[in-house]
Amino acid sequence: MSPTPTPLAPAALQIPVWSDASRQALFDTWFSRIQEPHRLVPDSLRAASVDASFRRYLRVDSTAGSVPTSRVIMDAPPDKGDCKPFVAVAELMRRAGLKVPEILAWDEANGFMLLTDLGTHTMKDVIQPDSPPPLELYLDAVETLVQWQKASREGVLPVFDRAFVMREMELFPQWYIGEYRKVTPDAAQRQVLDKSFTAIADSALAWPNVFMHRDFMPRNLMAPVNVAPTHGKPSATRLGVLDFQDAVYGPITYDIASLLRDAFLSWEEDFCLDITIRYWEKARKAGLPVGNDFGEFYKAVEWMGLQRHLKIVGLFARLTLRDGKPVYLTDTPRFIAYIRTTCARYMELKPLLRLVEKVEGIAVPNAYAFGRTA
Repeated sequence: MSPTPTPLAPAALQIPVWSDASRQALFDTWFSRIQEPHRLVPDSLRAASVDASFRRYLRVDSTAGSVPTSRVIMDAPPDKGDCKPFVAVAELMRRAGLKVPEILAWDEANGFMLLTDLGTHTMKDVIQPDSPPPLELYLDAVETLVQWQKASREGVLPVFDRAFVMREMELFPQWYIGEYRKVTPDAAQRQVLDKSFTAIADSALAWPNVFMHRDFMPRNLMAPVNVAPTHGKPSATRLGVLDFQDAVYGPITYDIASLLRDAFLSWEEDFCLDITIRYWEKARKAGLPVGNDFGEFYKAVEWMGLQRHLKIVGLFARLTLRDGKPVYLTDTPRFIAYIRTTCARYMELKPLLRLVEKVEGIAVPNAYAFGRTA
């Protein structure tokens, strides 16, 4: 999971602060070069979002065209990351018919990029957690996902292979159990982790590969300016897609798990099941490889979600301890709940459940000794 930009509330907008004078000088030179061609208004330059990654985003007004608008600037120091994947995936998504930011100017050498602005409200922003989930928006998300997956082909994106899957799960014992909870797994516990991780990877890799966003969730889907009911008729053009630079070629179960087992929103299982069924039916009609047995598919989605949740818990612990960004760890209880729910449902995962409960200090019934299945 790539940490996602969080749009700032209007009251929090501010003039960008540069901690590196030399980088500010590079930016000023680049900005002065693109200012006139893109009719940018220098005094309107402001922070657009906060981000847990190395990138940050600025917003600036433009008088280009008949109606004033705004543009987004990506500030991505090239010594900390490569913008080429962003550019490549943006083009893949554009060709697939998805709504993504258009790249208007790019200083590849210095890591500055001028983009069209998809708006200030993500799908998450317009969702009221205490209200019923917005069916229309989730159907739009499903439509967008199927459209993206239909464009899949081999040899274009990095492969989400076994080494990739296992490496991500290792974040959990390394950063969450070891560094955050200060627990060193003994030999028996390490065996439980290894066996569980292997089973989870086997489940994931048993499914065919498609184009995979890797963070397909409401926080990375931009809502239209005026969200209006579509009476159950989704339109993929309603939602914009962001944070796609880490896209890979991986299991078809991943992105639907990401959408419904969200990092920042949780819904009742009935709703998640309903949307997953709708996705499965639409994917089958589109010729996507989701199989003919929904029960098998749903189990695979749950196990894929478990892989993702183990990774995210470890990632959030690393952001806190290594990068000094503790805000993400506040959502850890949501992921521990996801992990426990999935593990409790399947006999093969009961040992992992007991390990997690032991680390969390959750009382374990006497009938379940550590490392034994129920």
